Amino acid sequence: MDRAQKAASIEDIKGVFASSGAVVVTHNLGLTVAEMTDLRLKLRAEGAALKVVKNTLAQKALDGSAGEAGERLFSGPVAIAYAPDPVSAAKVVTDFAKGNEKFVVVGGIMDTTVLDAKGVSALATLPSLDQLRGKIIGLIQAPATKVAGVLQAPAGQLARVFSAYGAKDAA
Repeated sequence: MDRAQKAASIEDIKGVFASSGAVVVTHNLGLTVAEMTDLRLKLRAEGAALKVVKNTLAQKALDGSAGEAGERLFSGPVAIAYAPDPVSAAKVVTDFAKGNEKFVVVGGIMDTTVLDAKGVSALATLPSLDQLRGKIIGLIQAPATKVAGVLQAPAGQLARVFSAYGAKDAA
């Protein structure tokens, strides 16, 4: 890899760190191509991606912004999972790591905060952005539905009373 390619790779990795909600750092020693493809497909379904990176290039891309703890994450066979949403990549990677002992979550970087493996698993338990949006919409719609039900109840009761009187007079 010549200097121009290294510079382009560093800029690409800098872009990943800048545009991602969280970057999850993993060790992937011993994974087969089929397992990596399966993981990539699961991540892509959630709007996330996986990239195998060179440790020195990733450390240069960090440029000391995550400190020494962030640079220590990048040792051994490293792949990074990232997404604009901080939760989705962590959720998929954590679930995949539970089912595959060759795949290990090392930690993560969220803005300039370095997370350990426990921090990434805690991040994975949070609801995703789409789930939060659904809850907010449900909370907004619930009062309107209740108001409509309360307003319709008296009219329905009157209709049932009139119907009962009509049936009584007809008999």
